[in-house]
Amino acid sequence: MSLKDRITEDMKAAMRARDSARLLAIRMLLAACKQREVDERIVLDDTAVVGIVDKLIKQRKDSITAFQQAGRTDLVDKETAELKVLETYLPARLSAEEIESEVQALVAELGAAGPADMGRAMAAAKSRLAGKADMGLVSAAVKAALSR
Repeated sequence: MSLKDRITEDMKAAMRARDSARLLAIRMLLAACKQREVDERIVLDDTAVVGIVDKLIKQRKDSITAFQQAGRTDLVDKETAELKVLETYLPARLSAEEIESEVQALVAELGAAGPADMGRAMAAAKSRLAGKADMGLVSAAVKAALSR
């Protein structure tokens, strides 16, 4: 079963359970997937769906930070609930140590040295680690590796 099919089945289960918060988050995810399919005239595979989930999670984290600064605990709770639902669709993530070792190997393969190679190293890291790691942590690891 593809990830998109699993999300659709989870939506049906949330409807049956009358879990409106979960249903809202899943519908938002499916709408984002459908929008990308229509815009690009493609059928999304699991990797592309994980990319969309990553993007939505990043948006939720940014919103939570903004709402916390504004003192809007009601919206923080809503965004946190959506974040938890979205995180269930991500594959197992690499730990910080695993990310660092992958980045070290990647930098050695590319022969990258110094901040000038940041773009090239990030492009390679993104293609290799997309969906497996938080790209914020990957970016920090690449910066650290190139500054040595």
